[in-house]
Amino acid sequence: MFPPPDWQAPWYEPWREHGERVLERIAQGLPLHDALNGAASPVRFVAASQLPPGQAYEQFVFERGACPTRANLHDFFNGLCWLALPRAKRRMNGLHAGQIRRAGSVGAVRGPLRDALTILDENGAVLAAPPALWQALLARDWRRLFVDLRPLWGQARLTIVGHALLEQLVRPRKGLTAHVLALPAPLAAMPALDAWLAGELEAPRLAAKPFTPLPVLGVPGWWAGNQNFSFYDDSFVFRAPGSNKPKTTAPPAAWRP
Repeated sequence: MFPPPDWQAPWYEPWREHGERVLERIAQGLPLHDALNGAASPVRFVAASQLPPGQAYEQFVFERGACPTRANLHDFFNGLCWLALPRAKRRMNGLHAGQIRRAGSVGAVRGPLRDALTILDENGAVLAAPPALWQALLARDWRRLFVDLRPLWGQARLTIVGHALLEQLVRPRKGLTAHVLALPAPLAAMPALDAWLAGELEAPRLAAKPFTPLPVLGVPGWWAGNQNFSFYDDSFVFRAPGSNKPKTTAPPAAWRP
């Protein structure tokens, strides 16, 4: 159906248990949506054809409690996010649906809140780290963040929560950059992280787009190439404050099967 992820990659560690179970069910002949239904989730997974023409994807999920799912890697990771982060995903979906309801339609422009929700859902990450790492990250002081303070990364954990970025990391490349929610996350297992993230997703905060860029392959221990510190001299990836933002996985247009 699609190339299996390398579950040994550090960015997939939180997703491995659910992912391997789903892939086992696919190997037994189940379509992706049925394979995802083999575990507890606040939504049912259904074939993408169940989404009626003209209805917004997020509104359908909210009203039906059902997630239209295509047989591809993108929707595989979206399903894993629903399984591992059910509270946060449900909160994001509820905020989307509320905005669509207020507007009366999806509209040509998402607006600040839905833009931020899409960024987080597609390309987001959360970081548990000591204050010194946070200060360097927010300043985009890459040399200090990844070289001078390198030992502190042993006390940190970056968790990718954007399913499009998880998809892109199947074929890792240096420029892949997460939008990190600029709130220090707890150093916790996924259920506790899920509860924390759901509680932090407030409309006014999200509408201000509280994200900071982080090239994920720069994280110590995530990529062999960054053991040579010249890795961080690439100004096209590790950009100075005030320069154009690094290239990220762009949020897609309105989802359609």
